[in-house]
Amino acid sequence: MSDASRVSQESVSPDSAARLATALWRLYRRPERPLAWENGGNLPWHDPAFSARMLAEHLDETHGAASRTSAERALQLDWLWTRLQLHPGSRVLDLTCGPGLYAVALAERGCYVTGVDFSPASLRYAREEAARRGVAAACTFIEQDVRTVQLEAGVFDAALFLYGQLAVFPRHEAQALLELAANSLRPGGMLCLELLDQEKVDKSPSTWWFTDDTGLWGDAPFLHLGERFWDETQAMSLERFYTIHLTSGVMDEVLLCDQTYAVAEMEAMLHRAGFAHVQTCASWDGLPLYDAVEWNIYVAQKRSQHEEQQ
Repeated sequence: MSDASRVSQESVSPDSAARLATALWRLYRRPERPLAWENGGNLPWHDPAFSARMLAEHLDETHGAASRTSAERALQLDWLWTRLQLHPGSRVLDLTCGPGLYAVALAERGCYVTGVDFSPASLRYAREEAARRGVAAACTFIEQDVRTVQLEAGVFDAALFLYGQLAVFPRHEAQALLELAANSLRPGGMLCLELLDQEKVDKSPSTWWFTDDTGLWGDAPFLHLGERFWDETQAMSLERFYTIHLTSGVMDEVLLCDQTYAVAEMEAMLHRAGFAHVQTCASWDGLPLYDAVEWNIYVAQKRSQHEEQQ
């Protein structure tokens, strides 16, 4: 951290110092464990400032914490093209599309893509990138929570729900989202769903802290502390994040719940949602992704009209 970013005692106002003291006492008195789905149990994706900082993480090619690198996405896109039977003219739905990294690339291959997300900075970037690459007419980006979006039924050839995003919703909402995906697909349409392999998830508790003046948690000096818990009953990890902004004394608290699924449970949920055929591919079917071994990929086909009538 640069000397200019260090917060001296003299730069903290009495009000900020009082808020800092209050924040520290809040930390001291925090519940031993968080409650699942408390205050929504998700990151503040729709907050403009957080959204802008998250976009920077999506576009950072030095890591894959928010989005995979462009080299890995290229491998995935080739795989998706084959496994979802895509072709120029295919209509694709990208749920939680983020900055449109898959959507725009598929549009460049001739698909018509609709992306849904409620991160304003990411969708602004997706629209600008589609225009820059000459595929704006093939891309529709909807800024809305995927849980409430209204989509035309039976018109998409394929749908994507990538990088574990279904896991940040409670089970009943996840089921509803799978039904939304199925309803949006034509008979015989395909869904690709990416979720962490429950058997490979790290279930050990952990804590961490660091200081910085830039990054996902702030753009001025801050202290960040985190705790990770595993709920064996619900098969869920819970991460509790505290960020103390040093110049103001304000403390943010965020809880992220990450629901895991056994393969049999997810296959049953997909069948209930309206998918007749489900294939589970471990480790991205052998693609050389840096963390491929941690993931299960579900390729599900919506019931055909004949199957619906039976």
